[in-house]
Amino acid sequence: MFIRMNEQHNPWFDTAVQHLNDPQNQRVWSVIVSLFGDLAQDKGAQISGGALTRIITPMGIKPEAIRVALHRLRKDGWIESARAGRASVHYLTEYGRSQSAAVTPRIYERRAAVPGDWHLLVAEDGTGQATLDEVLLLPNYVAVNRTTALGHGPMPRNLNDVMAAEVSNIAVPGWLKSRLFPEHLREACTALQEDLSRVTPPPSGLSAAQIGTLRTLAVHRWRRVVLRHPDLPASFHPADWTGESCRTLVFQLLDQLPLPALSTLDDLLE
Repeated sequence: MFIRMNEQHNPWFDTAVQHLNDPQNQRVWSVIVSLFGDLAQDKGAQISGGALTRIITPMGIKPEAIRVALHRLRKDGWIESARAGRASVHYLTEYGRSQSAAVTPRIYERRAAVPGDWHLLVAEDGTGQATLDEVLLLPNYVAVNRTTALGHGPMPRNLNDVMAAEVSNIAVPGWLKSRLFPEHLREACTALQEDLSRVTPPPSGLSAAQIGTLRTLAVHRWRRVVLRHPDLPASFHPADWTGESCRTLVFQLLDQLPLPALSTLDDLLE
């Protein structure tokens, strides 16, 4: 009889999963994207089907849902699967790796960026709107309203139909703060901060799969917060924004749960 190394019942692990889980907003394909982005983003990195199941099922996700999500990710070009003996392995495609790499700096940045060199772009309603819409696809721009955008860094070229002005001092009204950090996002961030604060320091003896579960839960929820707002200095934050204290707790937990080697996810003990 074989048992998974150190995966016998662990009350601390069960409690931590309960705190970090967010079953009401759980898209399994998105959880898997977070998992691969954290544990297996490098070229050639693979996770077996068995390891994937052991990492995800403690979240309350059934194996059938994992299979459906993998099918969707293969169809969308994110994941490839192959046979390895009698088992299956899964890995990010080139497209999946590039998409993960594009957001990795935002997710794992330990200190929020403090951008400077601000400029304002204003388009006439109708004329110049297409140009402004293209600019707003860039990561360092935020929409103020339908015809106005605020950006930082060098101004884009070819803005002949858009008024552009450098800004040395910005007063941020409450309505703009609320638009950039809407209530549902502030509530999600506060909830994550409260849940993280309930997780006590992990004991020794957690298995690699259990570490993978906890890292995936923390990264997934943090990813769903940090990627839904632009990098902006504190003067843009609403009074009840808890993003930076939440960031501290996220990395405090991740530092206590070092990335496991992928080979250890399938370790067996007879």
